Amino acid sequence: MFAPRSIPWPLVALFTAGYLPPYLLPTTVGRLDTSLPLSTTQAGAVGSALLLSSATAGFLLASRVQRLGARTPARLGLALAVLGYGAAALTTAVPAVVAGAVVGGFGSGTAMTVAAARIAAERDPHRASTAGLLSVSALAGAVYLTVPHLGRAHGLPLAAIALTALAVWPLTGRLPGGTAGTRAGHGADGADGADGADGPDDTTTPLPHRRSGLVLAATVLCWSLAQNSLWGVSGRIGLTQAGLGDAALGAVFAVALGAGLVGVLVAGALGPRLGRAMPVGAGTVLIAGCIAVSAAATTPAAFATGEIAWNTVYPVVLSYLIGLAASLDGRGRWAVLVGSASSLGTSAGPLTGSVLSAQAGYPVMGLVLGAGLLLLAAPMTAVALHTGGRPLLPGAIRRRGGTPAALVAAATGTPSGAVPEVGAVEQPVVEIDVEAPAVAVQDAYDTAGPRQAAATPGSGTG
Repeated sequence: MFAPRSIPWPLVALFTAGYLPPYLLPTTVGRLDTSLPLSTTQAGAVGSALLLSSATAGFLLASRVQRLGARTPARLGLALAVLGYGAAALTTAVPAVVAGAVVGGFGSGTAMTVAAARIAAERDPHRASTAGLLSVSALAGAVYLTVPHLGRAHGLPLAAIALTALAVWPLTGRLPGGTAGTRAGHGADGADGADGADGPDDTTTPLPHRRSGLVLAATVLCWSLAQNSLWGVSGRIGLTQAGLGDAALGAVFAVALGAGLVGVLVAGALGPRLGRAMPVGAGTVLIAGCIAVSAAATTPAAFATGEIAWNTVYPVVLSYLIGLAASLDGRGRWAVLVGSASSLGTSAGPLTGSVLSAQAGYPVMGLVLGAGLLLLAAPMTAVALHTGGRPLLPGAIRRRGGTPAALVAAATGTPSGAVPEVGAVEQPVVEIDVEAPAVAVQDAYDTAGPRQAAATPGSGTG
C-alpha cells in the first residue's frame, strides 16, 4: 500500500515511541491498581499525571521544534522515556513509580512533539501519520497479547515502553540537526528543504487560522478526554463488570487494536475521497454509540463488540484530525498544539473515568461521555468544512500568508495533480512575452465579387 520511499521511517518510529503510553493506558493503570497499594482513583491519577507531563512537553516545544531541529530533542525525549519508565518498572515504591512515570511521560511527549511537527512538514503527512498509527497499534496489540503471560507485575507495560524508546534511539541519527530558522520543507533526512537560513523563525511568524485552530484544539481536548475516560477504565470494566479473565481481556484489547489497524488502512485507502468533515463528524457519532455499549456491557460478547467497534472507528477519526490540524499551518505548529491539547485531554481521562464510574457507575459514565461526544461533533465538523478546501498543487502556488501549498495539499494525502479550489489560493501572475502575428487590415480582405460604392469595407454583398 505504501511506497517505501514516501514514508519517513525514522519519524514513524519516533511517533510510535511517543504514542505508545496512551495506547497501553488500560493495562498500565489496571496493573498499578492491582499490584501496588493504590485505589482505582489513585491509579487513574498516576496515569493522568503521566499523560499530563506528556502534554506539557508538547506545549513547551510547540514553537521551538523547527529552530532546535529534530535530532537533539528526539534523543533527549527518548533518553528521558528510557530512564523514567525504566525506573518506574524496577521499583515498587509508589513515590518512585509516580516520579518515574512523570519523567517518562515528559520524554514521550517530547518524542511525540518532534514527530508531529516533522510529519506536518512532510510532503504527505497523512500517509506518514497513518503509517505511525499502524505501527503503534500493531506494537500495542503485541504487548497486550504478551504481557498477561508474563505475570501481574506493574512494571511490565512500563518496561515495554522503555524498551521501545531504547530501540528507536539509533534511528535518530537520520533526523536533521538544529539550525536557526530551519524551514518546514525538510524531510526526515534533512535533505528535502532549502537551506535553513532562508526561513523565518517560528516564534516570529504569526499562526494562521487562529479561530479555527483554537476551536479545533478545544474540541479535540474534550474529544480525547471522552475517549480516554473510558479507555482508562476499560480494563476494570472487562474484569469486574463483563466477567473476563486477565488473558481474555488482553486478547480482546489485542483484537480491538487489530481492528484499529484495519481502520487505519481504510482511512489511508480512502484518503481525501470523503473529505474531512464526514469522517470526523459521522465517526465521532459512531464512537459515542460504541462508548455507551462498552460501558454498559455485562457479558464478554457485549464488551468485546463495543471495544472492537470503538477501536476500529477511533483511529480513522484520529488520522483525519491529525491531517486537519496539519493543514492549518505548514510549519507544524497547529499540529503540535492540537496534538498537545489532545494529550492534555487524554491526561485527564483516567482520573475523570475513575471518578465518574465511582460516583455513577460504568453505564451512566458511558452515557455522559457519549452525550458529550455528540455535542462535540458539530464544531469539529464545522472546522473541517471551513478549512477543508480542495488539495492544492505542489510548487509555486502558495496560500495567503506565503505557506507553501504543497504542504497543505500533502496534509490531506491527496495526489499532487489535484486541481485547486477557486478562491482558495493566490496564484502568482507570470508575464510571458509572445510574438503575435500582425493583425490583418480588414480593408485588405473582403468577400468575393464586385464592391458596391455604399457598402462598408468588409461587408460585401456576396
